[in-house]
Amino acid sequence: MATSTLILLCLFASLAGFVDAIVGGGGLIQTPASLILLPQLPVATVIGSLKIPSFSGTYFAAKQYVKQVTINWRRMIFMCALAFMASFFGSLLLTQVSNRFMKPIILGVLVFVAIYSFARKDFGQKKQNLISNNKEIIYASLISIIIGFYDGFIGPGAGSFLVLAFISLLGFDFLQASAHAKLINLATNLGSILLFFLKGHILWQVAIPMAICNAFGGVLGARMAISKGNKFIRIFFLLVVMATLIRFSYDVFWRK
Repeated sequence: MATSTLILLCLFASLAGFVDAIVGGGGLIQTPASLILLPQLPVATVIGSLKIPSFSGTYFAAKQYVKQVTINWRRMIFMCALAFMASFFGSLLLTQVSNRFMKPIILGVLVFVAIYSFARKDFGQKKQNLISNNKEIIYASLISIIIGFYDGFIGPGAGSFLVLAFISLLGFDFLQASAHAKLINLATNLGSILLFFLKGHILWQVAIPMAICNAFGGVLGARMAISKGNKFIRIFFLLVVMATLIRFSYDVFWRK
């Protein structure tokens, strides 16, 4: 592999880590760039290798968030365990079938998310009233299983969907939602890493340099999100949702 190619991959990894740390969506930058720059590799190997930098950036971003945001660790461990298993089986399914049939469905969901988020100016700006313990357990389980499986099977936009779910179902503000999303993303990345490692689909000479750069971007992004607060994160959330919408529109309507 040419040194220039690796340098470009690392630059994209840094930018992806920065964006992903704020509100998710780093895969929209890192994945297409890597598929273009590494056309000689099987898609599964590229995707599997990218899970390493994704985990690295998410880990260091999560460390910044947990210093500032209160976490219910009992609930979080439960959610992470479910998300880990769901992501593993999502990635397993990805190695056997195409995920293209799901993209029109995700496109419809994204249109709804974009309209809803733009229409509600107060969305995610402050913590809402707490829900009952029973509902909290049900919602936490659904979030972990559904989005965990989605992250393993499809991937792009999973962090944004987690943020949306935490705000809509558990009443978090954007800062809390982003912090909790990072921890769930750690679990989903681990689930996928385990599957791709067992299948031999990780190219370590690419994954490790990108992981270092993604971590650097993750730390910067998390610090900026924490310092700027909910309004800044909301703007980033809307931008990432629109970028995800454009990406899936391309896949559904124009990509052959």
